[in-house]
Amino acid sequence: MLEVLTGIISGTVSGTGMGGGTILILILSVFMGVDQHIAQATNLVFFVPTSITAIITTIKEKLINWKIGIPVAVSGIIGAIIGAKMSVKMNVTLLKKYFGIFLLLITIYEIYSLIKTYKKDKNINNKIRDKL
Repeated sequence: MLEVLTGIISGTVSGTGMGGGTILILILSVFMGVDQHIAQATNLVFFVPTSITAIITTIKEKLINWKIGIPVAVSGIIGAIIGAKMSVKMNVTLLKKYFGIFLLLITIYEIYSLIKTYKKDKNINNKIRDKL
């Protein structure tokens, strides 16, 4: 049951393009006790069908910028090969630390973006109020 719930949560987040794999790895490694290497490899299996589904949906909605998407995808394939080879040879403890740093950086960026958006919205609202 926990596996199904994990898949639904991660798949939903993946479908939005916000990194469901990151959530999947976190749930597998922290809450389900799965080894970091196995959690990351499981994420790769999870990623393919969820990505294909999201791609089909966004193609139907005409939301993909192909001029940006294709070069990024090709470069991403090269990066994935490099990353997979590095990950397999890496110590599990070190891999967990790098993953934690990655999550921390994402958190810091998201908080910064939220504050920046809040300040921008506040300035816009103040300008509107001043005009009234």
